[in-house]
Formats: sequence, C-alpha cells, structure tokens
Amino acid sequence: MPGRLEGKVALITGAARGIGKGHAEIFAEEGASVVVSDVLVEQGEEVAAQLREQGHNAVFQKLDVSSEADWAAAVEAATANFGKLTTLVNNAAIFNNSGVDELLLDDWNKVIAVNLTGVFLGMKAVLPELEKSGNGAIVNISSLYAIIATDGFAAYHASKSGVRMLSKATALRYTRRGVRVNTILPGNVVTPAASTLTEEENAAILKLVPMGVRGQPSDVAYGSLYLASDEARYVTGSELVIDGGWSLP
Repeated sequence: MPGRLEGKVALITGAARGIGKGHAEIFAEEGASVVVSDVLVEQGEEVAAQLREQGHNAVFQKLDVSSEADWAAAVEAATANFGKLTTLVNNAAIFNNSGVDELLLDDWNKVIAVNLTGVFLGMKAVLPELEKSGNGAIVNISSLYAIIATDGFAAYHASKSGVRMLSKATALRYTRRGVRVNTILPGNVVTPAASTLTEEENAAILKLVPMGVRGQPSDVAYGSLYLASDEARYVTGSELVIDGGWSLP
C-alpha cells in the first residue's frame, strides 16, 4: 500500500536530531525521498545512512539555513539525487532565553538569522521547484511562543512570531501557484535543544501543560505529515498547535 507521501521529495532542516530527525524518519516511512540537512554533519549523515539501511531514499546535505549559498546547494542536492523537490520542512532553530534587558545584539542577530531569516531564505530557494511540481507544500515549524509570552526568550518569541506571519503572507501569494504553506506551533517537546533549559525551568513549564507530559518529536512530525500530504490539498495559511493543551487556559 502506497505511503501518504509516495512520490514526494522532502527537504528537512535541522534533521540530524530532535524534531527534524522525527520528520525525516516518518516522512521516509510514508514514501518520501528525504534530503536530511543540518550543520551537524556527522549526526546528519548517520540519520541518512540509517534511513537508507531501512530501504528508504535519503541523502545528507550540510546546510546552514542562514546561508543563501547553502540553500542553493541543498535544492541542487534534492533535484540531482531525486529529480525534483516537492516539500520543505523548515525546522532548524536555536534558543536564547534572555529577556530584552539582558540580550546582546550579537545573540539577537544569531537567533533571527537562523529562526526567521533561515525560513525566508529556505522558502525563497525552494519555491521555484515547488511551483514547478504543481503540488508543493511547505511546513514551517514555529512555536507556541509565537502566540504566548514569557518574561524571557525575547529573540525567540520575535523570531517565531515572524515565522507565523511570513508563512501566512507566502501562503496567500502562492494560493493559485501550486504551493501550500502552513505552520506548526509545538509546545513542550523533548528535544536536545530543550535540554538547554534548567531542571527548574522545565518543571515550571510542565506544570502549565494540562496533559502533564512533554510531547515527542513524532507528535510534531505527524502533524507535518498531514500538512505535507495530498490529504491537506485544501489547507493553506493555517496553524496547527501541538502543545498538550498548554494554550487552553
């Protein structure tokens, strides 16, 4: 029985670990050919190798999402290896938990460069190929912190809020050009990046989650699976919150 992404070619950023790796595994299982991309070369190559060992089509491509040249190379890797590119998951991101009064300009610029400029550069790079496919899909991973505030994470809040509106603007522009753009807003998910938080910070966050547990990378990836599949052919400019109920109170 064909998978839900049979015939798709997906470029996934930050795919060496965490949520991105979860996407690579589930997308491959559902029939997509996958370009695993990350700045973590050794780990990314391992993910791609594991997928190939399982009988899936996968390659690794080093990608610094803040580099326009790296994006051009990633698109070239997809088309050279698989003949086309139909799907992009913009997942790569970095954290900084400082508030405005503590945040250094260099740290602000680093977060914006990866989390927001990286999404802009990625969409700009892939849209010609996705439009050519006639049935392209982009899933941008934002964050629950795009819609709720804390007294820290100033740059992260700003970057992820920017991803929301950048996604909507691009979705509207491409409604009749064969490309859908949607956003996922994850809550408290078990990832290596989240390990930068202290035990106390993680415990405090968990108390805010009505389900009382942290999400897994696969919880987010299954949301993207739907949005990237033809099942979501009538869905664009939408936001899917995956947060265990954190945003309900």
